[in-house]
Amino acid sequence: MSTLNSYLTFNGNCREAMTFYKNCLGGKLIFQTVGKSPMAAKMPEKMKNCILHAELRNENMVLMASDMVGETGLLKGNSVSLLLNCLSEKNLKECYHKLSKGGVKTHPLEDTFWNAIFGGLTDKFGNHWLLNYNKISKPQNN
Repeated sequence: MSTLNSYLTFNGNCREAMTFYKNCLGGKLIFQTVGKSPMAAKMPEKMKNCILHAELRNENMVLMASDMVGETGLLKGNSVSLLLNCLSEKNLKECYHKLSKGGVKTHPLEDTFWNAIFGGLTDKFGNHWLLNYNKISKPQNN
């Protein structure tokens, strides 16, 4: 089955952003720089420390990113959000608090008609996050 992962693009601050997300969400973080890749010889010296690929992975998510911006430059908009389905109410509140540091809380955490706690924010890197904790308990096997 195919999977869908979020891939973020930064303009030189990928390492800072992904380290921030690791501190907020946990997991294992790996980086591959331009300078340590097969394309190093073809790139300008100033690009050697840029992140070619980063991956933050835990048992429930994969978040990927890069500093590799196209010729048109980095354009940020509101057409993409990262949806984080949290494991518990406590997990939701912790992630919301950590991710919103230095950013903007755009939608406070609140109970919803779909029996979840939901909120939204824009982090200090300009990325939009939606956080959700589904309160519906799973049926037990009898």
